[in-house]
Amino acid sequence: MENSTAAKDLALGVDTGGTYTDAAVVTWPAAAVVASAKALTTPGNLAIGVSEAIRAALAGAPADATQRIGVVGLSTTLATNAIVEGVGNPVCLLLIGYDAELLRRFDFERQLVTDDVVFVAGGHDGNGHQVAALDEEALIEAVRQRCTRVDAFAVSGYFSVRNPAHENRARELIRVHGGDRPVTCASELTGQLDSIRRATTAALNARLIPLLRGLVQTVRDTLLDTGIVAPLMVVKGDGSMVGADFALERPVETILSGPAASVVGAWHLAGQRDAWVVDIGGTTTDIAVL
Repeated sequence: MENSTAAKDLALGVDTGGTYTDAAVVTWPAAAVVASAKALTTPGNLAIGVSEAIRAALAGAPADATQRIGVVGLSTTLATNAIVEGVGNPVCLLLIGYDAELLRRFDFERQLVTDDVVFVAGGHDGNGHQVAALDEEALIEAVRQRCTRVDAFAVSGYFSVRNPAHENRARELIRVHGGDRPVTCASELTGQLDSIRRATTAALNARLIPLLRGLVQTVRDTLLDTGIVAPLMVVKGDGSMVGADFALERPVETILSGPAASVVGAWHLAGQRDAWVVDIGGTTTDIAVL
């Protein structure tokens, strides 16, 4: 019988990069390495590389390590690499209250990271007052036409940071008529007024959701198979950590997750207040100044 009262004095760290996936078992919170392992990342089926790395690390750890692990941390360059390489799942970006002619005149459309852009009547002004009713019929029709061709939807209202009512209503309609496709609302990702950047951020987030969802599910399945019962945390781009479910809703915040983890690790190991950290990966080279 497993010892359910074992002290939770270990942590498992997993880093999935473009080339290698690394796993390490460390003491917690002292962070002394107990065992580590490396495996080739397998983009076609992430489960292979992730499972191999985790199982190899556990093989070098104490026999009761699975019962002693109290937290699992995941960092990854998948989001960063996807953006750098220009890959991602197909998404539809719905722009509510945007001026289509204005975007075309100033060539803003090329910044939107997707060619599938739909302009929908509606929106609010800078004071949060409605300037036009949301065209729900047009939105529903656009969603129905695309629900089998895209993997996610992104919604951005022109002044949604002042009033997100139309974005929220659009999400409700997409969930009814768009199958099980995830929906990203721009106002939940940033409070900045820059409407183009806000729309781009929402589209990027939507593109990354299926990618990160696959990785998180792979890690969770491996933890279940190995008998590890512990919360799964994901490293954000600022080096902090959030719960996996939160990261699945906002994967755009995991951009630079891998490099951020390198910076935190290097700072811990160097023991220096000021340092340069150079992280040379298979896809990108990242430099940070502490």
